[in-house]
Amino acid sequence: MQHPAYGELRPVTSYASVLLAENPNPMTLDGTNTWVLRDPGSRGCVVIDPGPGDAEHLRRVAGHGPVSLVLLTHHHEDHTGGVAEFVQRTGSPVRALDPALCRDAEPIVDGERITAAGLELQVMTTAGHTADSVCFVVEHDEPAVFTGDSILGRGTTVVAHPDGHLGSYLESLRKIASLPPGVRALPGHGPELPDARAVAEHYLDHREQRLAQVRQAVGDLGRGVTPRQVVELVYADVDRSVWPAAELTVRAQLTYLEEQGEV
Repeated sequence: MQHPAYGELRPVTSYASVLLAENPNPMTLDGTNTWVLRDPGSRGCVVIDPGPGDAEHLRRVAGHGPVSLVLLTHHHEDHTGGVAEFVQRTGSPVRALDPALCRDAEPIVDGERITAAGLELQVMTTAGHTADSVCFVVEHDEPAVFTGDSILGRGTTVVAHPDGHLGSYLESLRKIASLPPGVRALPGHGPELPDARAVAEHYLDHREQRLAQVRQAVGDLGRGVTPRQVVELVYADVDRSVWPAAELTVRAQLTYLEEQGEV
């Protein structure tokens, strides 16, 4: 099976499979990827991001249990909207960086190694898309990093100002770029990618290019420029359906330039 494959548990590695939720839109791409992890010898599994409040999707995911643990990459509803119903179905504890999202378990912390379903996952905090964004790294014969929305399988990530913060996001991309070559990126949206390090380096280059364009826009339009005016100039080649998201990113870019004393 190839991405996208709705309603089917699609194997990606020997220990990770993905079930794609049917919630496609310009922000979620083909939909939300719910990841089901287990070592081949393990009965229980770990679920990363149960997804939206879609009863049929949640039923399908729960059907691949028993679920030992739920991990959340960040708080957005397309990843967490189904958590309450999923916990009712499975009785599984839920861990996230934000204590408010946890159920019968402690919050995760940066650098922590979580052992479950015969696997070890290392927590890597990656603030930027949101303040509570995290990735999970699996060191294995098939190493991978579950990136949530910090890296997408297609396109680039929105830095959702004011919760998102561009300076933090650039630092998070540098963290991901420090991973060894060949660690696969298993994202929250879109297809998996063969090398998270290479993608993070590309994202950093892209952000620098956009920042240069925003600097130029401020220079051309003046310091009183609005984020919308910058979007219309810098993101003219982008589908207008995502301009509201682009405006959030521009707000984050302008804030970053202010923090750097550039505007």
